[in-house]
Amino acid sequence: MSETGVSILVGTTKGAFILHSGTDRADWVVKGPFCDGWPINHVVGDAATGRIWAGGGGDWNGAGVWRSEDGGASWSLTRLTKGSLDDWAANDENFAQMIGWQKEDLPFGDQFEQVWSLCHAHGTLYAGTKPASLLASGDGGKTWEKREGLTNHPSAESWIPGGAGLVLHSIVPDPAAADKLWVGISMAGVFATEDGGTSWERRNRLANAESCTQHDHPAAPHDGETGHCVHNIRRAAGNGDVLYQQNHHGVWRSGDGGRSWEDITAGLPSTFGFPIHVHPRDPQKIWTLPLNGDSAGRYPPDAAAAVWHSDDGGRTWRAQRAGLPQVACFFTVLRQAMAGDRHDPAGIYFGTNSGSVFASRDEGENWSEIARHLPTVLAVEVLGGA
Repeated sequence: MSETGVSILVGTTKGAFILHSGTDRADWVVKGPFCDGWPINHVVGDAATGRIWAGGGGDWNGAGVWRSEDGGASWSLTRLTKGSLDDWAANDENFAQMIGWQKEDLPFGDQFEQVWSLCHAHGTLYAGTKPASLLASGDGGKTWEKREGLTNHPSAESWIPGGAGLVLHSIVPDPAAADKLWVGISMAGVFATEDGGTSWERRNRLANAESCTQHDHPAAPHDGETGHCVHNIRRAAGNGDVLYQQNHHGVWRSGDGGRSWEDITAGLPSTFGFPIHVHPRDPQKIWTLPLNGDSAGRYPPDAAAAVWHSDDGGRTWRAQRAGLPQVACFFTVLRQAMAGDRHDPAGIYFGTNSGSVFASRDEGENWSEIARHLPTVLAVEVLGGA
């Protein structure tokens, strides 16, 4: 793979893919599938070293993290938990021989079934799992330990699974402080640590703004908190702890690291959606992709695709539709399937459950389809493009 340009890291239900372009971001080459066709929920990379990590798994494979030291040319797997294939192989010598199975002493037994999210920050690789726990690796993903402070949080017994299960899907670092980290768990909410994961604070309190006191969604804020079914969290650039989240019932902003949340949904066509993206330099510029509702099909309103953009921190919104399908569009964009590069103007990318990846080179004003007919896209991240 070229060392220059932009690489889009794509996790799908049938492996990981890499879309690569030069610095002009005009023509894209699709490579993959990687990771032996495993379901891959998230793929992240380190542009400084060329390392890429892909996390996933499921009932059959168990959970694991794939690692490439050469930009995706070759991959190795660290298995973390067992799957059904281990039970089959342990009881069927012919099957074990056919798949090349050997018994392993897996570090987490059957504690979780998937890796759902990954984050590399300050020399540590983090992984979020299903059911929700947070793992950390100090050696690039070869060995792992569980951050028990989150697992043993006093509220843990009250956590309930969302539609996709009890998943830790968002891991948000502070680029200036290694000990600060936020995570999002469906349906438990937002949690933050400022001591490297030893202790955690649950941060879902509503702001005092009048707009935050009423909401018509059945999973709406209550008892002074946002709904706990957070879908995605992003931190804005800058020194302040500005966070945004797409929740099951709206889009929310926090100016104090999640200690209080303000509803900024007004102006969007629906309260429901999965991803949210923040500009790499401007904390006021955000993008989201609303869907028509939880039980209404989970596709773009009026079956016409649009990415909705705010350049004032969510006070106002406008639709960006140029180049996106406007007739009979029924795709879904999942929670980890939107990302961006650091060019000026910044590029934005999203993937669909119908196997397409769309790109904008001008901060959402115009869109083009850069890949199609992939498996269901579960995650999109960017490597390079600074």
